[in-house]
Amino acid sequence: MSKVTFLDFLKDRIQLVEDRMQSHSHGYNPELELALDHILSSGGKRIRPTIALLIGDMLGGTPEDLIILGASVELLHTATLVHDDLIDGALLRRGNSTLNANWSSAATVLAGDYYFSRSAALGADLGDPAILRIFADTLSTIVSGEITQLFERQHICDRESYLKRIFAKTASLFKMAAKTAAMLSPVDEEVVEYATSYGYELGMAFQIVDDILDFTGEQVTVGKPVASDLRQGIITLPAIIYQELHPDDDSIETVINKVAEEAQIISLIGKIHDSEAIELAHREANQFAGRAINALEKLPEGKERQALRKLAEFVVARES
Repeated sequence: MSKVTFLDFLKDRIQLVEDRMQSHSHGYNPELELALDHILSSGGKRIRPTIALLIGDMLGGTPEDLIILGASVELLHTATLVHDDLIDGALLRRGNSTLNANWSSAATVLAGDYYFSRSAALGADLGDPAILRIFADTLSTIVSGEITQLFERQHICDRESYLKRIFAKTASLFKMAAKTAAMLSPVDEEVVEYATSYGYELGMAFQIVDDILDFTGEQVTVGKPVASDLRQGIITLPAIIYQELHPDDDSIETVINKVAEEAQIISLIGKIHDSEAIELAHREANQFAGRAINALEKLPEGKERQALRKLAEFVVARES
């Protein structure tokens, strides 16, 4: 997000979020401090704390509470990434080595657990049991979704299953960031629901675009091998749409069942890339982003609402 100029006014606040995250790694094992420093320095869009700060500022939340919330949300996200990379056997993220590329599996799991605990400690600092409940429920959703994905690998899935999966994987945390920021603000339940809707719709659009970029991006840009999900037996929206358009093509099943040669994998990636599936998947992402923007119409005008609108537009237009 560092190149997104419409968020320049938020840079100092995001830095405070990062400072708070780092401060919560101090006083424990020095290797954990170094690991978190490595993860933070590897980049990242910080889109979840950005959502929390923009919505909270727009609705009149206390600045200090929003910094704590942003740090807690991003540490929770960081913990899930540590575990995801280990589960997927990923050695690169955003072009940088993952923690499990340098540490043992046991140490990597424990590091992820540590970041979960630091996220919970920050959440407790907010002093609201209802927010802690949402944190716990969101984590349960993420873990349940990851387990479902593990058991559904090497299976063709339908749109309904896919949408449930990306909600668990991504949109649940976007939704949590938006909802809890609104809950920390002096607004009624209706406003909280509009903010929550924005987070959900934006998160769904974000993950669909991620899945499109998995086919259309370059490894140096997206920071991981092209079509990495497909290679792991995970079917995403572009592949689902391609299968709908070409029901007689059994190449997807061949690839996800791990019986395809590299040439067959490359051929399938090319066919999906060059088909209507990419455009149609983009269309669905735009529909989610459009609903996010519509939810903003019920929220207070100002630079924060304008930034949230531009953020939705950026999410579906980005190339990494």
